[in-house]
Amino acid sequence: MSLASWFRWSEPPSRISQRSPTEMVVETLMMELNWQTKQAEKQQREREKEYRKIKTGVDYGWLVSYPKHSYDISPGERLQLEDMCTKIPPAYCGPVILRFRQLVAEYEPEVQEVSRLFRSVLQEAADRIKEEEDAEKLARQWNTKNKTSLSLTTLKSRARISPFISDIKTISEDVERDSQPSRRVWSMPEFRSAK
Repeated sequence: MSLASWFRWSEPPSRISQRSPTEMVVETLMMELNWQTKQAEKQQREREKEYRKIKTGVDYGWLVSYPKHSYDISPGERLQLEDMCTKIPPAYCGPVILRFRQLVAEYEPEVQEVSRLFRSVLQEAADRIKEEEDAEKLARQWNTKNKTSLSLTTLKSRARISPFISDIKTISEDVERDSQPSRRVWSMPEFRSAK
């Protein structure tokens, strides 16, 4: 038995846990929601502290101790948000987070409003994704219709019409048959009927 097998450093590095892209998107988006909730709670405390300071004229903030994290999203709402997050493809994860941060910075919501704002961002992204999928589907249908219509036109264009060969008897044809064909000028092409 080798001594190297006893040491962990000799083993190949274990790979990061194998998670699907959907799980990673859900985890990333929910971590962003939790972080934004904590930030909104912190800002709300600071606003309350400033309000009390202005109201009383005295700062007793050093006496007050706040719990680290007091607001929590209900389990039902969390499940609904996680379900909405599963509908977001990995390519849209970054833009969803950026949009969410932009709206949080713009509206400065209360702690209770953060989850509703997050839900609206997820719904907006899901609607945009659906619109893009519909547009792609329509474009594919259009392309397949164009290909079939083009193939029909190419079939029609393959049939050639020759104006000099016809089965219809005309008076001029009878007259030409009785007369001797004359030589044409060199610059003009010579047309003869093949019979």
